[in-house]
Amino acid sequence: MKFCDECGSMMQTEGDKWVCQSAECDYAELRDSATEQEMTTTQGQEGSTVVDMSDVDESEVGPTVEQKCPECDEVQTVRYEMKQIRSADESETRFFTCTVCGKKWREDDH
Repeated sequence: MKFCDECGSMMQTEGDKWVCQSAECDYAELRDSATEQEMTTTQGQEGSTVVDMSDVDESEVGPTVEQKCPECDEVQTVRYEMKQIRSADESETRFFTCTVCGKKWREDDH
């Protein structure tokens, strides 16, 4: 992936050039195969394995916080994870799972 030196937008290849995708920018530069070869790597991906989590207690997975569970209607220890599900300029969405009843819910910043 390459970004424009002029405006920072993502560039795409067109023949032997990198061309800026921004409508307001007409920056282009010649492609360099040596530089492009460095952009793509499979180093470190060989021999990856699936992690077996079947023997791990659910309460030990992920960070926890004290939060009011909508199902239990009282403060419980809940597991949470953060995911970017909207555009990059929006905050992440927090997903919670109650360790007592298993209820799952999400919380967004508005």
